[in-house]
Amino acid sequence: MLSPPNLTPQLPTRPRYAWEFKSRFRRRAFGWRSQPAIRRIKQGVSEIRKVAVTDSVLAAEGAVCLLERLSPALEQVDSSSGAIGSAVNHAIDALVPIIASAPVDDATREKWLVRLWSALEADQIPYIELLGESWGELCASKERASAWADRLLDLTRLALSPDRTLHGFFHGTTACLSALYRAERYDLIVELLPASALSFYREWAVKAFHAMGRKDDAIRYAELCNAGIRARQTRR
Repeated sequence: MLSPPNLTPQLPTRPRYAWEFKSRFRRRAFGWRSQPAIRRIKQGVSEIRKVAVTDSVLAAEGAVCLLERLSPALEQVDSSSGAIGSAVNHAIDALVPIIASAPVDDATREKWLVRLWSALEADQIPYIELLGESWGELCASKERASAWADRLLDLTRLALSPDRTLHGFFHGTTACLSALYRAERYDLIVELLPASALSFYREWAVKAFHAMGRKDDAIRYAELCNAGIRARQTRR
C-alpha cells in the first residue's frame, strides 16, 4: 500500500555561517604584543556589526562566540599598558546590546547566558569581567534576571558580608547586583551593600536608591561611604 505524500513543507536548511574571527581567536593565538590582538578584536566586532544589519540573531550568536574566545586567545598578550584591556572593554560595550536585543526564545537566551557565565568563570587574567556589569541587560527580562540573581545570591551575600571571616572575592558579585537591578529588586541591593562595601559595588546601591526615588537616602549613603574612606585613611 502506498504511503500518502508528505504534505509538510520542507524548509531549506540554513547554511552554517563561517565567522572569519573564529580562526583568529584560538587559545594563545597571540604573542606578547598587544597591537595585533587589538586589531583582530576590532575586526571581529566589525564583522559582527556587519552581520547584525541583516540578521540580528546570527550576530548575537557571533557575539557570544567572540566573547567566549577572548580571554583564552589573549593569555600571553602583555597587558601592562592597559591598551588591550581597553580594547576588550570597548568590544564588550559594542557586543552586549547586540546579544541583549536579539529576538530569541527563552531556551536560546538561557544557553547564551550559560556559555557566557562559563567564560566568566574561566576568565583568569581577567579580561571580560566587565561583562558582569551588564548581566541584567543580557538577561533581557525581569523574570530571567531575577532567576539568575537567585542563583548567585548566596555566594554574593558571603562576598559582601561585613564579617571578615566570611567575606571574600566572588567573580559573580557584580553579575548578581546587575541582575537584581534589572529585576527591580532594589531593596535587596541596598540590604547587601553596607557603606563599607568596596567602591565599585557601592554604585549599585546609589543607583537602587535613585530608582526607588529616594535621592536623599542616596546622598546620605554616599556621605557615609566617604566618611568611612576618610576614617580608614586616618587610621593608616
